[in-house]
Amino acid sequence: MRKIKIVNIVGARPNFVKIAPLMKEIRKIAKFRPFLVHTGQHYGHKMSDVFFGDLAICHPDVCLGVGSGSQSEQIAKMMIGLEKVFKKINPDLALVVGDVNSTLAAALVSAKMNITLAHIEAGLRSFDRTMPEEVNRVITDVLSDYLFTTCPDARYNLEREGIAKSKIFLVGNVMIDTLLFFKRKAEKLNIVKTKFNLVPKEYALLTLHRPSNVDEPVVFENILKALKIISRDIPILFPVHPRAQKNIHARKFKKYFLNVMINSKFVLTDSGGIQEETTVLGIPCLTLRKNTERPITITEGTNIITGIEPNMIIREAEKIISGRAKKGGNIKLWDGHASERIVKILNDKL
Repeated sequence: MRKIKIVNIVGARPNFVKIAPLMKEIRKIAKFRPFLVHTGQHYGHKMSDVFFGDLAICHPDVCLGVGSGSQSEQIAKMMIGLEKVFKKINPDLALVVGDVNSTLAAALVSAKMNITLAHIEAGLRSFDRTMPEEVNRVITDVLSDYLFTTCPDARYNLEREGIAKSKIFLVGNVMIDTLLFFKRKAEKLNIVKTKFNLVPKEYALLTLHRPSNVDEPVVFENILKALKIISRDIPILFPVHPRAQKNIHARKFKKYFLNVMINSKFVLTDSGGIQEETTVLGIPCLTLRKNTERPITITEGTNIITGIEPNMIIREAEKIISGRAKKGGNIKLWDGHASERIVKILNDKL
C-alpha cells in the first residue's frame, strides 16, 4: 500500500513546540509517511538545535538554512527551497503550524503546486494588520483545506471571512499538549532555589521579543521604566530574546533587569503562546501589547492586556502582588489531546 506523505514545515521556535506532539501522533498511523522540513528561519544551537533534543523530535529530513534577512527575503528564499523539496517528495499533504514566515511560505508554495494544506491554529485574529503575523495568518487560512482551531472564536472569525464550515475543525491547542507533557518534569526541577536563590511564587517572569516593543526606543524605555518600579516590590527574571538583548546593550538598559527564570508569581510578556500557557497553568499574565489574537485567554483565562503605558502596567502588577490577581477557568479541549484529535481527522479524511 502506498503511504500518504505528510510534510510538516517548521522554521521558528514556537513551531518546534507545536510540531512535537503532532509528529508523535502521525508516526502512530501506519498509512502515513511523515517528513519534517526546517526552513531555518530560526537557527543556531540556542534558537533551534536544542529544541529538537529537548522535545524529542527527530532531526529534520531537510534543512533549508534560510537564515536571517528581511521578511521578504526570508519568505522568497523559503519558497524557492520548499518548491524544490515538494517536487522531490511529492507530498499528499503539507502541514503548517502557527503564523511565522515559514508558515506563509509553505502555504503559498502548496497553493501554487496544488498540494492539500492543513493549518494548525487557524482563525486567530488580532485585527491589527501592522503585525506581520496577522498577515501570515489571514493568507494561510484562505489557502488552507483543513483549518484546525484552538477555540470557538477562531471558528467564528473564519466563517465570517467566508471559509466553508466543512473545512473547520475545533480540536484544542497543540501548544498545551507539549506544555502538559513536560509539566511534571519541569515541576521536579529546583533551579529557582539552586541557581537564582529565589522562592517560588515570589518573583515575576518577563519575556519580550516583538519588534514593536524592543526595536522602538521610546516604547522599550517606557516598558523598562514600569518594570523598574515593579521590581522594587518583586524580582523580575528575564530570559532574554536575542533581539531584546541587542537593544538592551545598545541603549544601556541592562540595569533594569535580572535574568532568566521559571515558576513565577506572574508573567509579563508580549508572546501569544505564553498567554495560552499561563492560562492553563493558572498563572496571572500581563500582556504588554495593545491587542491579542488570543482573546479567549482574557475572557476565560488569566490574561490582561495592559498596553505599553507604564502606569497601566504598574497598576495591574500591583493588583497581583497585593493578592488581587485575576482568576481563570479551564478552556474546553485544552487538555493535552489536541494532536490526537487532529491526526484522527486526517486519518479519516485522507
